[in-house]
Amino acid sequence: MVKIGNTNINKKGPLYFIADIAANHDGELSRAYKLIKLAKESGAHAAKFQNFQADKIVSDFGFKSLNQKMSHQVSWKKSVYETYKDVGVSFDWTEKLKKKCDEVGIDYFTSPYDFESVDKVAPFVSVYKIGSGDITWLDIIKYIAKKKKPVIIATGASSAEDVERAMNILKKHANDVVLMQCNTNYTASAENFKHINLNVLRFYAQKYPDVVLGLSDHTPGHSTVLGAIALGAVVLEKHFTDNNNREGPDHKFAMNPTTWREMVDRANELYLALGNGVKTIEKNERESAILQRRAIRAKFDLKPGHVLNRDHLDFLRPITNAGLPPYQTSKIVGKTIMKKIKKGEEITLNKLE
Repeated sequence: MVKIGNTNINKKGPLYFIADIAANHDGELSRAYKLIKLAKESGAHAAKFQNFQADKIVSDFGFKSLNQKMSHQVSWKKSVYETYKDVGVSFDWTEKLKKKCDEVGIDYFTSPYDFESVDKVAPFVSVYKIGSGDITWLDIIKYIAKKKKPVIIATGASSAEDVERAMNILKKHANDVVLMQCNTNYTASAENFKHINLNVLRFYAQKYPDVVLGLSDHTPGHSTVLGAIALGAVVLEKHFTDNNNREGPDHKFAMNPTTWREMVDRANELYLALGNGVKTIEKNERESAILQRRAIRAKFDLKPGHVLNRDHLDFLRPITNAGLPPYQTSKIVGKTIMKKIKKGEEITLNKLE
């Protein structure tokens, strides 16, 4: 079981939705406040941010040496380094963001991308999130795990070996873990559905049977979230914005309040519909069982002393609690009728000897 804020989450739920505000505050604290409020109103359980310092997460030289922007960064107007610098969250914001989340009634946490950030946010978070890009940076995984708080880890652009390497550290040092399937392509292309590979959740469930599963997703719409829930994911993370047309690295592929609310509503319907997996007559269909099932009934009027055979029987709806279903025919064939049974009447054991 993983406890995030006041919510206890086990492998079967409840569903827990994380609105990753990430860089969508656009460098404005007031926008961050607005998005926190909107996320809560849209059904999110947590508002998540990202704490990074540009010079501790990206190399300006390294990205310029690529000689071209790649993937989702192609549309960025500024350099990669400048973009990260513009949307970084100041440490001065942390306590303020936590306070605003508390006021609104939503959990606050963050993904810290350097050791200083891990320490700075520690007093304000009940859980840490490790982004997919740091799955091979074992030192920070271990550092975060040793804080003895629950850890959520995303596994985008990772091999099974990468995941196992990180999970070995987390299982050794962390209290509780949420393991998330993820595909880290942020282009919002419909082609990405071919690559989300939700069935990896089956593999995770088998390899890590005691771990809570989740999905960190960047595809449009709700299909992947619904599919992940059907495969056992209960912690769901999507980026969140108020306007997909705003300038910024994360707005294009984020959910907005309307689509987020729809996602939560459909997901909760699916979660309820999945049930506990035990096949039984459900409470809401007990009357249907009476109305639709057939009972053994008299094909015509039968007098006392008559010995029953199959020619005397009809199999017709409905069936009462005392009635006999057709598969119990052998129990009554050859028995003697004790009192008159009218055509169409149920033949019950208390009428026979």
